[in-house]
Amino acid sequence: MIPTLDPDRAYQNGAFIAGADAFPPRWTAAAQAFRDGLGSRAELGLTYGSCDRHLFDLFRPEGTSKGLLVFVHGGYWRSFDRDMWSHLAAGASARGWACAMPSYTLAPLARLSQISQEVAQAVTSASALVAGPVVVTGHSAGGHLSARMGCADLDLPRVRRVVPIAPLSELEPLRETAMNRDLRIDADEAACESPARLALREGCSAHVWVGGDERPAFLWHARTLSEAWACPWTVAPGKHHFDVIDDLADPDSPLLSACLDGL
Repeated sequence: MIPTLDPDRAYQNGAFIAGADAFPPRWTAAAQAFRDGLGSRAELGLTYGSCDRHLFDLFRPEGTSKGLLVFVHGGYWRSFDRDMWSHLAAGASARGWACAMPSYTLAPLARLSQISQEVAQAVTSASALVAGPVVVTGHSAGGHLSARMGCADLDLPRVRRVVPIAPLSELEPLRETAMNRDLRIDADEAACESPARLALREGCSAHVWVGGDERPAFLWHARTLSEAWACPWTVAPGKHHFDVIDDLADPDSPLLSACLDGL
């Protein structure tokens, strides 16, 4: 278990990042600019289910896609939306990959077990539109969800690799936080929804990514998952929780190579 006297402090990210408040508007502006510049290669608001958040955006590269990268957003399962992160598809697009970004029902309207199933449904719907291998990555709570897409209990044979970024891989410590009033994680759900307690699906590889300047809890979660799955983990030097995802927009970055190389 994570040694901490204050479970809430362990998961406070913005309080320890200089200029944290500037990041969400910056993400929103960059995402809008990317969508505006992509024209017809941006297919927005595609449905994968019946609820109003069962939507995903699909960004296609020029020419035939080599495969599909799915990015799952974070926000502690309680906030944010797909349209804040569109610019992170730039790296995959430049390398000839399509990129899908789903929304999902947020807590407290949905529990984590339901959210995992929704993301699996989104991955299935998006992969039906793009030939080739499927890679799922995601950040923070989205790192948890991307890791879940590689677990053996989900039937997602097209998913060849998962790259959880700063994932929440063991849910038991979150039961002691104030946010659990919304999340409602109990002992059963911690057991069934913690990727670090579940097997990695045969035929699916994994690479865990985390920033070197992350809160200690996130370094613990990343290492815990890499040890449970006996998979590589990378600590990106100088990266904190809000900028560790930036390199997805760079086609030459080590992070994107971890996602796409060899497929």
